Formats: sequence, structure tokens, C-alpha cells
Amino acid sequence: MAFQTPVSLETDAQIDAKLTERFQVLEDLAKGAVKGDVKALIVAGPAGLGKSYTVEQVLEAYDPDGCKSTQIKGYARATGLMKQLYKYRNKGDIVVFDDADTIFYDDTSLNILKAATDSSSKRMISWMSEAKFEDDEGDIIPRRFEFKGTIIFITNLDFDMMIERGHKLAPHLAALVSRAHYIDLAMKTKRDYYVRIKQVVSQGMLKKAGYTKVQEQDIMEFVEKNFNILRETSLRSVLKIAALRRSNPNRFEALARITCCRNAL
Repeated sequence: MAFQTPVSLETDAQIDAKLTERFQVLEDLAKGAVKGDVKALIVAGPAGLGKSYTVEQVLEAYDPDGCKSTQIKGYARATGLMKQLYKYRNKGDIVVFDDADTIFYDDTSLNILKAATDSSSKRMISWMSEAKFEDDEGDIIPRRFEFKGTIIFITNLDFDMMIERGHKLAPHLAALVSRAHYIDLAMKTKRDYYVRIKQVVSQGMLKKAGYTKVQEQDIMEFVEKNFNILRETSLRSVLKIAALRRSNPNRFEALARITCCRNAL
């Protein structure tokens, strides 16, 4: 169940303060995960508004001796999940599941994840199927091993809403939330999205990509004017519009209205 977009009752200044705090908390929790103090972290919020980027920035600065991290995107089977958890099982290792929500819809994968995020002193993961499988070096993965690593989930699913509404996954999601630090980035309305986009742009997203101040102003003026009809209210839309501004400065608005907006005339 993805995040909904009700009407905002907050001012832009209130939204800005709220999102600044939430993303700072996310950064702090990600740093805690890197240190191994946070064993499991769930980051929930709408797509394309900086969840992954924030976590990636923290991980890029993370390079302890003998430890490693990996990012899993898209589809993952339970057997593949076991292989990754075994490979990154040591203390300090980090497994990031980014936009891999299919794992939440598989009972076997969910049970493995609940074992990996358990709050007991030893997190033991078991595979009692008769099937055997090997790691990347060709060695047989044991049927039972201790997982000492850290798991980060980055998801577009609203766990709180799904649990509250009694979704079929609610018991499993509640179990994961009980075991992990869960942060909802509090972006529920289209105005939240817009304020978040402004935050990221003001932090230098377009400048780092080589756009001038004038180009940035043109891009953001278009976004503000057409925000309610953008096909996708995300940073990806901003980058698409920016690319059109760079490649065709005289006609970028016409091009962007047709390619990036709904029901454009």
C-alpha cells in the first residue's frame, strides 16, 4: 500500500522544519547502522524524494577494515536472500534492500528476515529445506548460521497504514517494525513533496549536475507552476525537466509540458 496524498494543512515553513528533522533523523540512524548500533532499519516514504540518496551518502563514507556492504534492488527469491545474508553475515556488514518490496510478499523470505532482525543476543538463520545451495565461491551454505550484520530496508510501502488497515501482510510487517527502527519520512501530501524537492535543489542537486543559477530558477519556476499536473512528483521529474532546459532552452517548457505533465494542452 503506497503512500497517499491528502491535502496539506501545514504551512511550507512547518513542512520544511518537519522534513528537515525527519531526514536528519534518517541520517543519524543510517550512521548508527554503519556503526553496528542499529541492527535493522526500515525507511518508508514516497518514491524519488531522497530516501536512497541519504542512505547512500552515509554508506559512501563508510569503509571499515574487513567489512562490506551490498545493495539489493528489484526481485529477490528466498534462496538468493539466504546467499546474501550468509555472505554479509559478519559484524559491520550491511545489506540494503532498496525498492525490493517483493520480499515482503513471500512467507519464506519474511521468516528469514524476521530471524535476521531478531532482537535476541544471537540472530540465528535456519534453512531446513532439503535443497542445498552454494555461495559465490562454490562452498555449501550451512543450514544454520549466525547473522551479525545490519539490514536496511528502503521502501515505498506505508507500513503503519498497512498494519492499521489490517492488510494481509500486517502481522509480518508489525513483526519487522517491532524488531527494527522504523522511520516514516512524513511526506504525505503533494505540498510535502514540493517542499522536499525545494530542499534538495537548494542543497545543490542541480548545481552539482552543472546547471547555472539562471537555469535552476527556470526549472524550479516551471515545477512550481505545473506541480499539480506533473506525471510524477519526484526529483526524477526535476532532472527530466532540467535535461530539457539544458538541451533546448528556448522550447523546454513546451517540451516539458507534453512529456512530463498530464493532460497538457
